[in-house]
Amino acid sequence: MHQIENEYAEFWIEDGILYFIYKQDLHIDLTIAKRIVKARLDLQDGVAYPVFCDFRGVISTTNDARDYFADKGSALIKAVALLVDSPKPKIVDFYKSLNRPKISTKVFVDRERAIDYLKSLGDKAA
Repeated sequence: MHQIENEYAEFWIEDGILYFIYKQDLHIDLTIAKRIVKARLDLQDGVAYPVFCDFRGVISTTNDARDYFADKGSALIKAVALLVDSPKPKIVDFYKSLNRPKISTKVFVDRERAIDYLKSLGDKAA
């Protein structure tokens, strides 16, 4: 299992899923968004994956960061299972608006259900 960790997140690929865990108390601006996406793309090495994203550590994102994630941040992503503490409408709307219509995104409060969702996609996420 290849793994990358920086001051913003930890990433690894396991069983065909890219796991992406944000660090706690994270405020994401454009500079940080670019570093996060670069690290993820370096790990992926040109291969698209479904992504499990633990978003619980993120406190805020700037508009520029959200715009960047919507464009460059969706590269090589087949689908996203987003783990949150609670399905707060603001977070759900943020992620769904970012990824529509290119990437299937579902929000979960249960880690296992999120992973099961990504595993169930199989080749459908291609």
